[in-house]
Amino acid sequence: MPQLAHACATCGCTLSTDAATGYSTMSGWRINLDYTYIDQNQLRHGRGKATAEQVVNQPANPALGGGEIEKSTTNRYINLTAMYRFNADWGVNFIVPYVIRDHSTYGTQLQPYTSTETAPDQLSSTHVSGLGDVKILAGYQGFLPTHNLGVQFGVKLPTGNYGGQSADGNLVGRPVTFRNGPGLGQSLDTDLQAGTGSTDLIIGGYYYQPVSQDFDAFASAQFQAAVKENLNRPGADYRPGNLTTVSVGLRYEAHANWVPQVQLNWSHKMADQGFLADVPDTEGTVAYLSPGFSASLSRNLQVYAFVQVPIYSHLHGYQLFPGWTGTVGVSMKL
Repeated sequence: MPQLAHACATCGCTLSTDAATGYSTMSGWRINLDYTYIDQNQLRHGRGKATAEQVVNQPANPALGGGEIEKSTTNRYINLTAMYRFNADWGVNFIVPYVIRDHSTYGTQLQPYTSTETAPDQLSSTHVSGLGDVKILAGYQGFLPTHNLGVQFGVKLPTGNYGGQSADGNLVGRPVTFRNGPGLGQSLDTDLQAGTGSTDLIIGGYYYQPVSQDFDAFASAQFQAAVKENLNRPGADYRPGNLTTVSVGLRYEAHANWVPQVQLNWSHKMADQGFLADVPDTEGTVAYLSPGFSASLSRNLQVYAFVQVPIYSHLHGYQLFPGWTGTVGVSMKL
């Protein structure tokens, strides 16, 4: 099963949902449905908070003579995952995300900063709602007789709406545009669209092991990189940055139907590239402490819930960052 990863810069979508419900070697179908909420309402730079004045007077790209003052991005992801295990060794996952995103910004303001640049009449906002980029992942865990070591490999497809505003001012792809404010009719940033317009390769692996009578531990890692971009013309090109995620965790198994657990989720995203990319403001490293639980409602039905609390961040440029994220989900064996 995959870790969650979305096109939202370094916003913290790193929870390992496979470990949340426990790895399984049982053949047949399993369906997962989860909901993740991420409210990026903190403007940050490096390891600390940032101000609008810093964005404009100390821009990430000095050549612009100013910078974009983003206000907030609220993300809601609904992920439907269908998993089929042929046997204890092989399985395949189909992950279909639905993206709901509200974004507001004061736009790019020029030096020197004044308070009028963050006045209400300078605010532009928009709403994204639609299918995201679908993933197909195969998995193999037949290396050991215990089947507790596995690898994953697959692709992310450009199924979600994508696009931006090219160098000549025309819209390319199928981008969402701003609904109001000074930015009315202009394209939302390419990295905030529901999809990236790229085909990505994904590889990963995981290992889990009982460490005592009551505790199980796990470790997993995944790497994702674009290999083909639909936005590839000069002045209208975009390639999302490579993404690496690593998770480790501990599950308390003393009670069969109620499993408290905790994860440590780390991720690093390289900067997006191309004319449509916000190159200075899309790279960063973050880490989250993620306590949660899973509960068995019946033999084939589980629910789980987690909160992710950031414990480290180092963000390039100026980025919106969440104070916390939350995920709830249900998993059913068919």
